This record gives sequence, structure tokens and C-alpha cells, in this order.
Amino acid sequence: LKNVVTPDEMCEAYGADTFRVYEMSTGPLDASRPWETRAVIGSHRFLQRVWRLVVDEETGATRVTDAPLDDETNRVLHRVIAGVRADFENLRFNTAIAKLIELTNRATAISTPAGGTPRAVVEPLVLMVSPFAPHLGEELWRRLGHTESLAYADFPTADPAWLVTESITYPVQVNGKVRARVEVAADAPEARVREAALAAVADHLAGRDPRKVIIVPKRMVSVVV
Repeated sequence: LKNVVTPDEMCEAYGADTFRVYEMSTGPLDASRPWETRAVIGSHRFLQRVWRLVVDEETGATRVTDAPLDDETNRVLHRVIAGVRADFENLRFNTAIAKLIELTNRATAISTPAGGTPRAVVEPLVLMVSPFAPHLGEELWRRLGHTESLAYADFPTADPAWLVTESITYPVQVNGKVRARVEVAADAPEARVREAALAAVADHLAGRDPRKVIIVPKRMVSVVV
């Protein structure tokens, strides 16, 4: 009985939202999965990163900007929206969360200390995260200036114009075994390929930082942990 992990203990330590994100991210709903506390910590860190996109941790102020998105961010945003919608329809919650991690990575990359995070990317991110982390979602939604619950907001819809692009599919290996495949724009920089690959295999990393990430341009990504 000493090794039994109860939901109450996890919720007390990390919060109900973290516990829910972890449970939904571990794999298909009909699959048996082992418990991995380190991965719970990874889910907690993911939600912390979403929080920091909106809230300045030192001052508590909302840090968003109305600046327009660059083309690459628009492509990532609308591809993730389309993918998350499809994942929800097919109950693939684990892959939906992987896509949201990818979008969080992109939003973090374009966020600046002075200006903050563009509202155009953070608002749809909050809406898509909210089914997994409803308490966090509601709090951030209000901090973004909305007076009604996000339950009444329309779920994001992808703009087909941003989905039409030449792309390349990279198989992603973890310690020599293919664990995922990611599709990125053919002209995506290496940093973007790395970001997408690590998001796709986040479950297999279980919160660990990779020792090495090898990108063979237009062919494959190999992650060593």
C-alpha cells in the first residue's frame, strides 16, 4: 500500500488541472499506462509556461500585446487549431496536448519581456487548453479582459489559408526507435523542427531533458535521452 498514488495526493501537490492534463496526456484512453511522477511534473511545468505567457510572475500584471502575428506563427497556430479539433473529435487527447505544447513553445519564442505575448496567439491557446485545465483557463480568460466564462466563447477555428503550405514529414526517433512523426513547413528553420519534434515525443521524454537532438535536414530527427 505504500506505493499507492491517490488522486487526492496529486491534486494537493500539483493541483487538479495538472492531474487532469497528466492523465489525458499519457496515451490513448483505452490503453494501460504506468504511473510516472516525473511526467506529472512535466505537465505542471507546461501549465506554468501557459500562465507566464499571460501573467508577469513578479508583478502579477497581464502581459499581452495586440501586435500582429508573423507568418510562421500563424501557420503553427492554425495547424494546431485544426489538429486539436480533429483530435478532440476522435478522443485523441494525448496528441491534442502535444500540439498545445508545440503552440506554447512557439508563443514563448515570440513573447518579449517588454511587449508580452500577442493576444492573437494566446487567446486561442487558452481556449484550447481549458478543456484539460478549466480552472487555469477561466482565470487566464478573465485576466485577458473577458467578463463572461470562456464556456460561452467559440472554440477556435482554423483559417484554411494558413493550412496550405508545402511541408515535410520528419520521423522522430527516441534512443533509436521511431516514436512520432511531425509535419513542418518545408522552409522551417532548424529550431522550429527541433521544437516540433520534442513536443511530439514529450510523453516518451517523461520530463527529462534530451542529452542530444540530431536533425538531418528534410529526413529525420533523432533524440537521445
